[in-house]
Amino acid sequence: MTQTRAITLNALSLYAVALVLAAAFAAQLVLHELPCPLCLLQRILFAMLAIGPILNIRFGPRPSHYAMSLLAAVAGAVASTRQVLLHIMPGDPGYGSALLGYHYYTWVLIGFIAAIVLLAAVLLFDRQFEDDGAALPPTGGLFAQAAVWLVIGLTAANVVTTLLECGFGACADNPVVYELLKRGV
Repeated sequence: MTQTRAITLNALSLYAVALVLAAAFAAQLVLHELPCPLCLLQRILFAMLAIGPILNIRFGPRPSHYAMSLLAAVAGAVASTRQVLLHIMPGDPGYGSALLGYHYYTWVLIGFIAAIVLLAAVLLFDRQFEDDGAALPPTGGLFAQAAVWLVIGLTAANVVTTLLECGFGACADNPVVYELLKRGV
């Protein structure tokens, strides 16, 4: 894999992260399902998963950039496994609605495991770390830059809604209202 292809692959991975963040954000706004603290942690870890590809697009592919994403994916898998185990008992309805038979945190676990496997596979291609002399713009081109800004925008929107939901204190275990938007505050 050449450096140019690696940049394109990193941009595609950012679009995948953006899709996950947008789906979670849509469930929050359209279905009125406020995320629990573990759900918020998983969103943060998905945003952290994007740091490696963003750095690869900006500075070129490096093993250390992939390692940062790999660490975020492992932490995300741990957090989502914790939430799956909280709701594994028979008769437990789970938290939030299900999508194709699985709750969002189960899909997130699958996503983080897929990210771990894909990151490990991408690290097998050493040629991406060599300068291939291609006339690639220093920031990866418009396709890659759009992916970077899309993830940054969705992350910022999630931060704003988290602040609205939790206020300046600890988030509720089972949130039902945006704390900063309550009447009389």
